[in-house]
Amino acid sequence: MIEESQHISSAAIIILAAGKSSRLGKAKQLLPYLDSTLLQHAADTAIASAIGPVILVLGSGNEQIAKTLSGDHLRILVNKEWEEGMASSIRCGVGELIQHYPEVDGVIIMVCDQPFVRPVLLKTLLSKQQETHKPIVAAHYDGINGTPVIFHRRMFIALMELKGDKGARKILEMQPEMVGTIPFPEGIHDIDTETDYQKLEQWLKLP
Repeated sequence: MIEESQHISSAAIIILAAGKSSRLGKAKQLLPYLDSTLLQHAADTAIASAIGPVILVLGSGNEQIAKTLSGDHLRILVNKEWEEGMASSIRCGVGELIQHYPEVDGVIIMVCDQPFVRPVLLKTLLSKQQETHKPIVAAHYDGINGTPVIFHRRMFIALMELKGDKGARKILEMQPEMVGTIPFPEGIHDIDTETDYQKLEQWLKLP
């Protein structure tokens, strides 16, 4: 029997954007995309979903990046432990939720380098969770479950215990029976290298 307590009625969104983009050689957060940057696009997408509070976690180059951002509903955090990897940014964001947003009972974690995330996708994650009451619902692409992903509040402790650079995928892999999914085939497109970005630029130029 599914527990009613696993239903997410209100959620926040955490955008992870603290990395150094070492494979790219420059800050991917500031790469031009559409009429803004990859990071501003991610922030605008999260805000446009109207799901709840939007928390943006910065790290490397945070002062420069913060100056480029706009959005009245955007809460910016600086993760001083960003060099540890993605897990530290998750802890930073979830810790902020626990302390300052006790009313939310779920969180969507997204990254800034998946350019095809749209507000409807984020809303679908929440809808799927409310339908299935799974404590986790992830986007599915290229044979894996990944970001964006929504977690019920009961998973906050597990998120706060993450270490290293693997992020929340460790939880998804260790407890697959707890994970629901939605299709997101465009999720395979993320920007890690100059070649990835060049492919994105070519796609934008298509008629």
